[in-house]
Amino acid sequence: MTKEEARKAFLQKRLALSEGAYQQLNFQLYNQFFAQIDLSFIKCIHIFLPIESKKEPDTWPIIDRIRREFPHVRISIPKVIGDQLENIYFEGLHQLKKNKWGILEPEQGVPTPTNKIEIVFVPLLAFDKVGNRVGYGKGFYDQFLGDCKISCKRIGISLFEPLDEISDIVNNDITLTHCLLPSGFLKFEV
Repeated sequence: MTKEEARKAFLQKRLALSEGAYQQLNFQLYNQFFAQIDLSFIKCIHIFLPIESKKEPDTWPIIDRIRREFPHVRISIPKVIGDQLENIYFEGLHQLKKNKWGILEPEQGVPTPTNKIEIVFVPLLAFDKVGNRVGYGKGFYDQFLGDCKISCKRIGISLFEPLDEISDIVNNDITLTHCLLPSGFLKFEV
């Protein structure tokens, strides 16, 4: 399947979920997150804020629990500036405002040095069995992930199982190291 075919098919698949099915998948993701991801020695993570209109995985319950139970973990969230992602430490809802795409992002805050980020939780529409991902096609995350240190884990969060293959991968597409699913946690050979 090509990226464009996957983008279209998986966005339709997400939007077709009933509210109950969507909530159930998010609950399973939340449980898998805290069962599979050890935050004991992590100091800084980057996590996306969900685009609710596109039924992205709901990261809010995860963010809330990390803030309550893992105060040593600093959370960084994305802000689009031109054609790049800037990362800002998350301080609270007071710093957020919707951008031109209707996505909540920090209006102000302290920038996060990319070399401090140890795990990036990556939004995606689809991914394949070797860790290639399909986003919305703007390249924000590929550029950002390319700037991260080599040891940084790149963990996709998906409501659905992987495709067998995405056929039109190019050199600047950055693969995931892992993917979190309602059904479990995949590790890729990168």
